Amino acid sequence: MKLSKLQANLLLLATAIIWGISYLVVKQATNAQMPAGLINAIRGLIFAALAYLFFHQTINKMNRIDFRIGLVAGLLNFAGYQIQTIGLKYTTPANNAFLTAIYVAIVPFIVWVMFHHKPELKSYPVIALCVIGMMFLTNIFATGFHLKLGDLLTIVSSFFFAMQIVYFGYTATDSGPWIVAFMLGATQGVTGLIWSLLFERGSYTSINWSAAIGPIIILGVFASFGAQTMQIVGQKFTDATPAGLILMTESMFGSFFSILFGFEPFTDRLLIGGFLIVVAILIMQVDLRKLFGGRKTS
Repeated sequence: MKLSKLQANLLLLATAIIWGISYLVVKQATNAQMPAGLINAIRGLIFAALAYLFFHQTINKMNRIDFRIGLVAGLLNFAGYQIQTIGLKYTTPANNAFLTAIYVAIVPFIVWVMFHHKPELKSYPVIALCVIGMMFLTNIFATGFHLKLGDLLTIVSSFFFAMQIVYFGYTATDSGPWIVAFMLGATQGVTGLIWSLLFERGSYTSINWSAAIGPIIILGVFASFGAQTMQIVGQKFTDATPAGLILMTESMFGSFFSILFGFEPFTDRLLIGGFLIVVAILIMQVDLRKLFGGRKTS
């Protein structure tokens, strides 16, 4: 399959929109008292089942290296989703969406530690902008310096998403996209189920299944299988900078839908905090030297 850059970017935009909406869907599932591990187990198993249904011929050719690459990617993916889902129970969808998006600013520092590629100078003001944006989002200026548990967990989850992006960029490209997609779902499903059986069984009786089952199916089919498969395919046919910029908009869509559907009111601090984080992410993605110094004079 071959896509043009426009087609690939449209796939990534659809991915960002679906992920933005998914913050609200996850919130519905947690409001129905479904624990995070069970949410991720069910959506992961749906993801893996659909991936195998459509791509089983390729997946059946998986070798040991493919399995190892997919397993590591899947464990990083599960850790990010698990912590993010727990965090969403204790914060708003907009805060969860925006704070998750700071992974884009964290990636260069992980690359520095793991591969000794020093971050660009612009990385430092970007991190400062993200911190200031977080302070507005969490209302630190009015309430003092303390993060809500959900905000803190969301920040931790962003580190795992950043590590996953680095791993995809440096290792996971050696394996086929359909195999990686299947392994993401299978690992998320199995580890989520193990986590849930070990730590969440006591909460099963309080689950409102009639309210939770619809959101879980939507997450498994659209946010996991649909969006993550589109991301894997789209990033094969476009450049890194536009891909990062487009996927980053999931935070904006998350905030937009959170306000639109009444999960929280529109406030100045949400606007300012979100704007600062988006500006930081844009700066992180754009090559300023090419933007301002790439034109030669005759």
